[in-house]
Amino acid sequence: MTLTIAEEVLLLAYREDTGKPVIGSVELDCALGGALLAELAVRGRVDLDGAKVVPVDHTRLGEEELDATLTRIAEEPRPHKADWWVGKLRAGRLRKRLLTRLAARGVLNEQQSKILGIFPTTRYPELDPSPEKGVRERVQSVLAGAEPDERTAVLIAVMHAAKLDRKAFPDAPKGRIKEIAQGQWTGEAVRKTIASVHAAVAAATTAATVAATAGS
Repeated sequence: MTLTIAEEVLLLAYREDTGKPVIGSVELDCALGGALLAELAVRGRVDLDGAKVVPVDHTRLGEEELDATLTRIAEEPRPHKADWWVGKLRAGRLRKRLLTRLAARGVLNEQQSKILGIFPTTRYPELDPSPEKGVRERVQSVLAGAEPDERTAVLIAVMHAAKLDRKAFPDAPKGRIKEIAQGQWTGEAVRKTIASVHAAVAAATTAATVAATAGS
């Protein structure tokens, strides 16, 4: 089964048994937005090597969320920084769409209930463990010393920015995670992409948290 980087983040962020996320909503939603931008960059559709996100190839990828994001970026009247886009993407029910899609594909089990018989809530426990197992094995191999491909490096960088890495892989060496998140193993272009996405997720998370605190 082919997963987007955002879907990989989502599977690692949700507990297999309770179907609830192991990190806060703000961090997770920003990580998903960052993962979309990163995948578009890795697949040559946008350029993150600079202050703004710039579309460089409008060819559709045949993946709904990635194509929709690419269209939004291309149709925006003026270019914006990566953290602006992460903020925009996280505010558009992205997580719900990805969860629903994973449930439709038989990976997660969508369970709806009510808290105190009044407040509706939805949990997403794991139904098919094989997709997450594959992602975990790939990441663990890299954390153990294998050379990462671009997608795995981006996944680790996004997890690190959202503080998901310590929850999903508590025994992983901190130095190895930092090394990958900083792109020390790769060429300059990929390193800049990873650095841009990492910074964007961290900045968008901080901004959203501050805004939520100010409004409470």
